Amino acid sequence: MQNLQGIDLFSPTLSQIIVSFSISLLCSLIISMVYRMTYRGPGYSNSFVISIIALSLITSLVLMVIGNNLARAFGLVGALSIIRFRTAVKDTIDIVYIFFGLAIGMAAGVGYFKIAVAGTVFISLVLVFLSKINMDMFRGEQFLLQLQYTDDDISTVKTIMHDYCSTFELINIKSSSGTGSKEFSYYVSLKRNKEYLEFVKELKGVSAVQYINLFRDEEHI
Repeated sequence: MQNLQGIDLFSPTLSQIIVSFSISLLCSLIISMVYRMTYRGPGYSNSFVISIIALSLITSLVLMVIGNNLARAFGLVGALSIIRFRTAVKDTIDIVYIFFGLAIGMAAGVGYFKIAVAGTVFISLVLVFLSKINMDMFRGEQFLLQLQYTDDDISTVKTIMHDYCSTFELINIKSSSGTGSKEFSYYVSLKRNKEYLEFVKELKGVSAVQYINLFRDEEHI
């Protein structure tokens, strides 16, 4: 253990500390602005943006404290193991930005300033580009289909779905004890998005279908 404590080759000067924090702050501010530009969810949180900036700065501090000292690194792992993060992440992209800020803080903390700046600029441009292009062009528009069926044989409905849908996935079946009918819920992607009216019309033509609900982006068709 004494040998491990003696391994401390990284001892930043005051100017290096100031530069590390400055680079980390600048890069994390850029990350937070990119997050604000690309966020499409309903619950934008200012506290999350502040957390990204603080996370990057704190990570830089931690890396400067650890330096090349293995004993400090093991001690930090033990100290952080008692922390439990129970806040639910609302969107998968939020995890990306958390790791983005963390990685930039690490790069700035160990003195890799060029990597921190270049990584911030390049990844930010990629994130902005991906948010601007229409990613839906790679797949059909997805709908939620609900229909009540009085017959156990649903092959007729499936035949229509094969004709109109590129993909469909059964997500729920609910039985009605009073009428003996069943309510089926599907996620469907139409082969041609403009044919949803014809799709609904075909389903309504099946005698065993009692009612149909088709939803797109929380709108009822």
